[in-house]
Amino acid sequence: MQTLKEAIRGAVWARELDEEALARVEAGTVERKIPAGGFVCHRGEPTEHWIGVVEGLAKMSSHWITGKTMTFTGVPTGGWFGEGSLLKREIRKYDVLALRESRVAYMGAGTFYWLLDHSIPFNRFLLTQLNERLGQFIGMVEYERMLDTDARIARCIAALFNPVLYPGTGAELGISQEEIGYLAGVSRQRVNQGLKVLEDAGLLSLNYGKVTVLDVDGLRRFGL
Repeated sequence: MQTLKEAIRGAVWARELDEEALARVEAGTVERKIPAGGFVCHRGEPTEHWIGVVEGLAKMSSHWITGKTMTFTGVPTGGWFGEGSLLKREIRKYDVLALRESRVAYMGAGTFYWLLDHSIPFNRFLLTQLNERLGQFIGMVEYERMLDTDARIARCIAALFNPVLYPGTGAELGISQEEIGYLAGVSRQRVNQGLKVLEDAGLLSLNYGKVTVLDVDGLRRFGL
């Protein structure tokens, strides 16, 4: 189990920071343990942190008073999010819930803004991150409107293996069918059917509580 310091220093955005910047980041970042089903952050609250998943799995979504829920994406170990709201200095537009007990890092806004002012590599990272996130959300709208359920499940899993947004994800992902269902917006029973279709297509293999991806590109193309 890696420490918070190890998680920070191993992050892609931190690899080109000098020791002064790393020291500031470590001093300005705290870790919290969020229970399964607990809120990592709330829609409508002031955006005071840049947030990273040190260990675990979170779901970015929006919950309405009508009872409807819209899931945007999952955030596995190594993923960081919230830079858009910080850059615009606006309230948070979504909820993030832990799908399992998770260790979460919270970098204070002051530290985030200091990096913006002093680190060219960090700014380059943010440009890449924002561009990748934009492409991810545009693709989600397209998939939701044009693809069947099996294909949406395939895209949901493939999204967790994005090498830019989630570089810490290996070929094997510890995720349950229930968790995939939360992310894809379908029942666990329907996820089970979809995963068997994808396994028969040679795109992944299944073990209890784990999915091993054999062909990420194939998952991204499935159903087209």
